[in-house]
Amino acid sequence: MKFGLAFASSIGIEQDSALDICRAAEDAGFESVWGGEHVIMPTSIESSYPYTADGKIPAQPDTPIPDPLIWLAFAAAAAPTLRLGTCILIVPQRNPLILAKELATLDRLSGGRVELGLGVGWLREEFDALGVPWERRGARNDEYIEAMRALWAGPHAEFHGEFVDFAPVTCSPRPVQESIPILVGGDTDAAIARAVRIADGYFPGEGDTDRLVALLARLHTAAESAGRDPQSIEINAMFSKHMRDPLAGIEQLTEAGVGRIMIPAFFFAGPGGLDRLRDFGENVIRHIR
Repeated sequence: MKFGLAFASSIGIEQDSALDICRAAEDAGFESVWGGEHVIMPTSIESSYPYTADGKIPAQPDTPIPDPLIWLAFAAAAAPTLRLGTCILIVPQRNPLILAKELATLDRLSGGRVELGLGVGWLREEFDALGVPWERRGARNDEYIEAMRALWAGPHAEFHGEFVDFAPVTCSPRPVQESIPILVGGDTDAAIARAVRIADGYFPGEGDTDRLVALLARLHTAAESAGRDPQSIEINAMFSKHMRDPLAGIEQLTEAGVGRIMIPAFFFAGPGGLDRLRDFGENVIRHIR
């Protein structure tokens, strides 16, 4: 079982705290650190957040959400063994050629440690503020990924689609990895279909084990229907209520077929947080190994 420290960027927002959280996670036995994304937080939100019962995002307007790629570049040098992931990057909001360059540069500088966890977004007000079309953002996302993979594959790449169109170009440097792994986030049928179609991994937001098992059954059915081996899609799962009994929670998720457990860094925020992180490494991660 692998352990990722999710949303680490939101508690390590200053120079020292970012370095400390990454080094402590590495020492504790975590395999990866992850940064989330929202470019802005609208003052008024009518969009429904999909991962809470009341549809409200558990954040305040001034909750720090650093740019994940810049934060991960800083983290890369602090903790040279950790993989570096986004949870999640809202790909349809970004220019795919610039994003391909940014991800490839980060992968090159980190020695091939980048993973792109992505989503198509739930916050319409953010898209409106950025001037990005809300409609057909899923199709835009998928085409952007296809175009980026073409750029990463080699020189003189060209792409001709609905949202992206370019004659032969070269984007260098290219990733150390053959292609940067893609994780699709989300719990909807569309997210499951997207994971089956384009992803190396799947990262649902569901924190309840029973509902997660049902969700993964849908993923397996969709993969088999598409002629894909379900085992080729690595499962990443959020650790939430499991923190009440971490060892039992890990056992449940292992039985469910999870390959990486994502521990929200918010559990280790505030006074004594790094000590709690180190204790988790000693009493949980190292205990099961």
